[in-house]
Amino acid sequence: MAASTAAALTSTAFLTNKKDLDVAAFSSSLPFSYRRCERTVSKKICSVMTPQQSERKPSASGSVKTAMTMTEKIFAKASQKTELSPGENVWVDVDVLMTHDVCGPGSIGIFKKEFGENAKVWDREKVVIIPDHYIFTSDERANRNVDILRDFSKEQNIKYFYDIKDLSDFRVNPDYKGVCHVALAQEGHCRPGEVLLGTDSHTCTAGAFGQFASGIGNTDAGFILGTGKSLLKVPPTLRFVMDGEMPDYLLAKDLILQIIGEISVSGATYKAMEFIGTTIESLTMEERMTLCNMVVEAGGKNGVIPPDSTTFKYLEDKTTKPFEPVYSDANARFLSEYRFDVSKLEPVVAKPHSPDNRALARECKDVKIDRVYVGSCTGGKTEDFLALAKVFHAAGKKVKVPTFIVPATQKVWMDLYSIPVPGAGGKTCSQIFEEAGCDTPASPGCAACLGGPRDTYARMNEAQVCVSTTNRNFPGRMGHKEGQIYLASPYTAAASALTGYVTDPREFLQ
Repeated sequence: MAASTAAALTSTAFLTNKKDLDVAAFSSSLPFSYRRCERTVSKKICSVMTPQQSERKPSASGSVKTAMTMTEKIFAKASQKTELSPGENVWVDVDVLMTHDVCGPGSIGIFKKEFGENAKVWDREKVVIIPDHYIFTSDERANRNVDILRDFSKEQNIKYFYDIKDLSDFRVNPDYKGVCHVALAQEGHCRPGEVLLGTDSHTCTAGAFGQFASGIGNTDAGFILGTGKSLLKVPPTLRFVMDGEMPDYLLAKDLILQIIGEISVSGATYKAMEFIGTTIESLTMEERMTLCNMVVEAGGKNGVIPPDSTTFKYLEDKTTKPFEPVYSDANARFLSEYRFDVSKLEPVVAKPHSPDNRALARECKDVKIDRVYVGSCTGGKTEDFLALAKVFHAAGKKVKVPTFIVPATQKVWMDLYSIPVPGAGGKTCSQIFEEAGCDTPASPGCAACLGGPRDTYARMNEAQVCVSTTNRNFPGRMGHKEGQIYLASPYTAAASALTGYVTDPREFLQ
């Protein structure tokens, strides 16, 4: 860990349990503790408490001879093995394959090339096709991509194709959803214990439901379309134990930026990131999705959270398909373990141009900004906008910079106009956003999160400074290659919009 990273949090120093450390090199000023666990037989094997389980019993994968983590159990079940260890390569059965308008045409092309022009997909009900990236644009090539998805879905009789034909008004397209990772959850395609693969790196979002979810390339997707199988290496698991009461000025975005700042953008390369602890148990499903969404920014293969009553409650009206939740065994072995006392953390941002360039929000108070963007699979869910509205309502002021509102899905867009914001006298998000001077909520989709065609809504076509609730801040990510992006929570984004500078939300929430 870089010395500069450690220095960033000196003022909020906290070490949860020095006795738990096997590594003595960490300063006692750090807000977390770290444990290195050996994968091989050794005296330093970690014994970690199993997360609280609900009344639903864990599934069994035959006669278990070796203790396994959640991810290892899901791999074992999907490959018909009784036990697996990190590093093993196995063929897994895929429960759901998702693709969208950017990678779908390429995946379809590979499928037809390798399996034949008249080949049929392995299971038309396990393929989910969601146009969402480059939708509301006049770019002919972007429009053509959606046409390719439509033709293929019709040819294959794909059950779950969420089409859009009329780009002038998304509301006249009842099948259109919006951002794939949020739509997958809302439409009941995420289930504990399953394997969900998608041609998008943020497919890891679905790990919030206690399943293995990861991004894949077009070649792998083309193969899965024909066979329903994928060759995967079992990843080792890093465990993140997050305890303590969540302060009312923090959101899950702060937690994941904190973690990425600790371990770096390569700290979890091809590793599973498992999140447990009292803080995690207190999070809503949408907040858990935020946490798992950005594990790929740390290089993670997947993120996963043990399913519990919160998970099962969310799924009640989403799916009728049976599922088997799995949980890490009490003596499962983890590559490393990190512990955080969340009650001691402060709002953070990731400065340009990397998600691990972490700083306290209050340390950036002199950074003048040009705009605020709220949206994406990371920060465009209903609860993200409720958080935004909470700060605007508490402040009672107008924003000082253009503030763009991009709901992830049609359902989220509808929520902005129908759900009362708690403590706001019955006002909805849309009413509060209008009073604050924000842009009118846009058509749901990925929009400017990844730049897109030049006419994409809210794209950065100039070298500006932006506070954004999205997930990446690399040069050119939102358009202009000289743009500067500060990744932040919806609370911090709202506070910054109100001042015109990167701002700690506690200025308005306390």
